[in-house]
Amino acid sequence: MSRLKELYKNEICDAMVKKFGYKNVMEIPKLDKIVINMGIGEAKENAKILDVAVKELETIAGQKAVLTRAKNSIANFKIREGMPIGCKVTLRGEKMYEFLDRLVNLALPRVRDFRGVSANSFDGRGNYALGIKEQIIFPEIEYDKIDKVRGMDIIIVTTAKTDEEARELLTLFNMPFKK
Repeated sequence: MSRLKELYKNEICDAMVKKFGYKNVMEIPKLDKIVINMGIGEAKENAKILDVAVKELETIAGQKAVLTRAKNSIANFKIREGMPIGCKVTLRGEKMYEFLDRLVNLALPRVRDFRGVSANSFDGRGNYALGIKEQIIFPEIEYDKIDKVRGMDIIIVTTAKTDEEARELLTLFNMPFKK
């Protein structure tokens, strides 16, 4: 069992009950899934770029990535419906906790001029979105082997009903929010 899952079962649940006064154990918010998404704009000209991005995302997540395709044709962007324009990975269970642990403790502190992540990136339903500008902050990516610096979106989906509950849950998971 991962260190974060152990922490959740032992300490985080107790702290959440103390703060919000839940009557039932099933009311306590928990992490549902983490979705990592990379949109690759240059994929429309060169399909090889997409393959490299998929490999990097699979290395970071430790799980197979899925291609995302354009839903609509957009003439201004030279995109046709069904064209592959990105990739994503959905993490659940052990891999999700392990990824969150690496994100919080290894990757985020490696960001240049890091002062914490925004506490305003909640969607109103208890989910948190985080944008990362470069994939090289993850220790699995070898700096010499990358061809281009790419960003990604990380969406942390929780079962929390409000943003306040989700913020408290992520804070207890040591997410470094700006003060």
